[in-house]
Amino acid sequence: MTLVDSSLPTAPAPQPAARAGARRRVPVWLAVVAASVPMFMATLDNLVVTSALPVLGRELGASVEQLQWFVNAYTLSFATFMLLAVALGDRLGRRSVFLAGITVFTLASALCAMAIEPWMLIAARAVQGLGAAALMPLSLTLLVGSVSKRMRPLAIGIWGGISGLGVALGPLIGGAVIQGWSWDAIFWLNVPVGVVSIPLVLLALPNSFGARLRADLLGVLLAGGGVLAVVYGIVRGNDAGWGSLEVMGALVLGALLIGAFILWERRVPNPLLPLRLFRDRSFSVANVVGLVFSFGIFGSVFILIQYLQIVGGATPLEAGVMTMPWTLAPMVVAPLAGLVASRVGTRALIVAGLLLQAAGVGWIALILSTTLDYGALVPAFVFAGVGMGLVFAPSSTAVLATMTADDNAKASGTNSTLREIGVALGIAVLTAVFTGAGGSFTPDGYVDAAVPAIWVGAAALLAAALTALALPSGRAASASTGRR
Repeated sequence: MTLVDSSLPTAPAPQPAARAGARRRVPVWLAVVAASVPMFMATLDNLVVTSALPVLGRELGASVEQLQWFVNAYTLSFATFMLLAVALGDRLGRRSVFLAGITVFTLASALCAMAIEPWMLIAARAVQGLGAAALMPLSLTLLVGSVSKRMRPLAIGIWGGISGLGVALGPLIGGAVIQGWSWDAIFWLNVPVGVVSIPLVLLALPNSFGARLRADLLGVLLAGGGVLAVVYGIVRGNDAGWGSLEVMGALVLGALLIGAFILWERRVPNPLLPLRLFRDRSFSVANVVGLVFSFGIFGSVFILIQYLQIVGGATPLEAGVMTMPWTLAPMVVAPLAGLVASRVGTRALIVAGLLLQAAGVGWIALILSTTLDYGALVPAFVFAGVGMGLVFAPSSTAVLATMTADDNAKASGTNSTLREIGVALGIAVLTAVFTGAGGSFTPDGYVDAAVPAIWVGAAALLAAALTALALPSGRAASASTGRR
């Protein structure tokens, strides 16, 4: 569920021709299309499944716990392998790894469509996330290496808009496809798109290489295993008991693996995540804000989308249309925020955006009832949507503000990884609050349990706003230059 926003790495530093590959000129529009279409698939699949959750629950006989894993299997796999994909792209060729990601994502989408049991869909979604991990971080790196320096700001802006469009249209497209065809069609649609994308990439995006360093595979296993164990423990908490050996063992194991990951990254020559990056205040604070922001907003979306269908009686398409004041607002606001960030600074925009989101989500928690009053929800949706738009581009700028060109890819990948982890944790925690309050997928049993869960999301967004006050003040550094 990538929410995925546009974490914008800057153009890589000039490389020797032998390493950078052939630099042939291609039309800007063709490079944008080739890089953006696969990325659009990956971002679309973050939220496209949320519209289908009530239908998937009925068609596959899935439990509340399994519904979480339909989303979290994708986001956790996405987060775990993103930085590895960046490293492999540097070593094996960015276009080569990008093409491999498209292939894996396309094949996994077909497996998702053919699933007949919940565990099959969960497994296929995990493989799909593995493919997506190569798409998001490498698409922009390939794009900026394919266009002239003069055209890069335009290309990056279009790329960011398409990324946001994937997030915005996810619920709408998912709802329309499910209502017009069936749930499996949301995955079948990826197959022709993936097939068309491969020749486009070969035609428009030249291969390029970075530093050919040894991949930190142990770091991947430690970090991925640690986050998976923590999320598993949270998901199982209500059913197995929070004091049970299963849950406590998973949480302790997760903490130990994450601790081991940090220790390992401090000593390995070529770390998956260079911890020295966190010495930079803007980078550190922006990443904490990104994780908590994703936790609060997407955990709330997970609860709310199902409310519209289960309690409000909306069809999947109607639920997608209802959320448009929320999901489409960032399409308008995010580009404007990116333009003014250099004048007013990133801190003011990010804090304002998070406060608007906290107010919007808190508003929803206040008025939620067993009788859907859509008109009362619209202002809250607008607040949340405008707030998201104010956070997306400025937070990406804050992450990269003082990074060197050599660190841009890993800095951006780290930010995207932490946001995906935030999505998974948010869904797990808010659903744990929902089920712990006795929630069920019936109109009468949903609202009373959904309200405290959404309040947790609002509190997380408020905490993110307070944390964002620690960002450096002043005008934003240009994300297109970076520190040399």
